[in-house]
Amino acid sequence: MTLKEERQQLFNDIYTNKIPKRVPINVSLTMDVISGYKGLNRKDVLWNPKLVAPAVEELAERIFTDVNIFGGNPRYPSQSQALRSTNSVMSSTGLMQHPNVVGLKEDEYDRFIADPYACMWEVILPRLYKELDFQNDPARALFALYQANQAKAEDFRDIVGISRAISEKYGYYSAPMGSGAACYAPMDFITDNIRSFSGMSTDIRRRPDKVAAAAEAVYPFNYLVGKPSIAHAEGASFFPLHMPTFMREKDFAKLWWPTFSRQVNDYASLGIHTRAFCEDDWMRYLDYLQELPTDTRLQFEYGDPKIIKEKLGKKFVITGLFPLSTLTTCTKDECIYKTREFLDIMMPGGKFIFGFDKNPLIYEDINLENLIAVCETVRDYGVYDNAGKAAGEEFHKEDYTHSDSPVFASSRYRTWEQYKQLHPETPDSARPRVEKLEREMLSQVYSLLL
Repeated sequence: MTLKEERQQLFNDIYTNKIPKRVPINVSLTMDVISGYKGLNRKDVLWNPKLVAPAVEELAERIFTDVNIFGGNPRYPSQSQALRSTNSVMSSTGLMQHPNVVGLKEDEYDRFIADPYACMWEVILPRLYKELDFQNDPARALFALYQANQAKAEDFRDIVGISRAISEKYGYYSAPMGSGAACYAPMDFITDNIRSFSGMSTDIRRRPDKVAAAAEAVYPFNYLVGKPSIAHAEGASFFPLHMPTFMREKDFAKLWWPTFSRQVNDYASLGIHTRAFCEDDWMRYLDYLQELPTDTRLQFEYGDPKIIKEKLGKKFVITGLFPLSTLTTCTKDECIYKTREFLDIMMPGGKFIFGFDKNPLIYEDINLENLIAVCETVRDYGVYDNAGKAAGEEFHKEDYTHSDSPVFASSRYRTWEQYKQLHPETPDSARPRVEKLEREMLSQVYSLLL
């Protein structure tokens, strides 16, 4: 409990503009990595997450980190196979892979723009999930959806059980319940499973006006899904940022940036922070990032740590950048030296959380002894001598104005007023629950398109 209190204070200081006692360590491992540590079959583990519980316990004993060492897994075959997914499939080695798939054809933009949510149900989901053929086999589609939901709930229950047990025993930091959420930037959402990466790359050149209109149309839906239940200094909405580094800057500025920056600013006006993973190399976009709300949390994959710290370190919380490859290409002593060298750059002034440039995919991506050495070096070397002092700029939600974006509406979304017309005997006290259940369906559809 003492260690947990210390960790809670570390992150609270980071997120409330104070220099913490030491640098917080954000290192966790997925089930694929943890199963490799014990030589478990990945396919068996994905179908039975409880198999990794003993390995999680062992790694928690060996690796010092301030967040839960068990990072779960983003995709599970029990759900995707129940729906006959084409966008989440298991490889021969047991890795869940995301092929380049197309859910919306190039001549269907107008239908999507008119009602994105209805188009997802009627066009996109049936293409990506072969069991969701609502038109030709609605009974099977309903059964498959129920089976997938049950499978997901069972896997989630097992994973949460492991996470909670290990968190209580080792005193890991956790943000307040309901203060976190996740979504894509609007244009990234349209790219990944709707138009595909290759399709969007073509659309940017051939039909940029349709791309811009689609991003605007999907914004209200994206906003609702990515909005946390509560606003809290330690919470955030997470955005993995995909397309920008593969775009020309003029296309980025015109098509990608407007809806993303609007969503981040809209959240900031409510006191909600954003955590963005700047995938690939964002060095040419640092001036754009400078426009984001104070205390936005920026995780970088590649880039120059000195320049990033100098340009962004006083306004934003910075993490990432430390090369995961160091663990497998350097000796233990070299890892320790490089960690200290990195801390000397990133620590001054606070607003820094230690993390790698990317998460390991499999156990062979790490050298365990080197990982242990790096984490212990951060813990012991990353100590501040001016803890408690002010750290950079301070966030005030009053500095941001919410945009006048349209309210979400769809032929496939039932508002409280519509529900009340169908069921006039329902008491007004039931409204929060009814609206919550309707929003949960939005989140379910969204998750199937990630």
